[in-house]
Amino acid sequence: MDSDPEGAYTIAYDAARRALAAVLQNQGLRATSRGGHRAVYEAVQAQLDPPLGSILRPFNRMRARRNEVEYRSSEVPSVTPEEVTNDLPKVQALVDLAEKAIANMLRY
Repeated sequence: MDSDPEGAYTIAYDAARRALAAVLQNQGLRATSRGGHRAVYEAVQAQLDPPLGSILRPFNRMRARRNEVEYRSSEVPSVTPEEVTNDLPKVQALVDLAEKAIANMLRY
């Protein structure tokens, strides 16, 4: 993480995205390339907020930050190890949310 914080951030974000995508896949749904990562967030948010919005909301910020990292301009600051460390618990919360949601949702 210290040697490649941007890579670590991208991997952490991807874990969160895949967790939310799994909630949709459990229902027989999948986001298209047209809506991308935002569509995954919005579809899960529409189903689980309320009551789980406070857990879901960091994903959208992380999505925007990951886009800055992937499609960087010289004006965007680099990801720091502290930024990764601060967002890891949020990623874990999203993975936990997905596990619980999938276990309690009916499959289509």
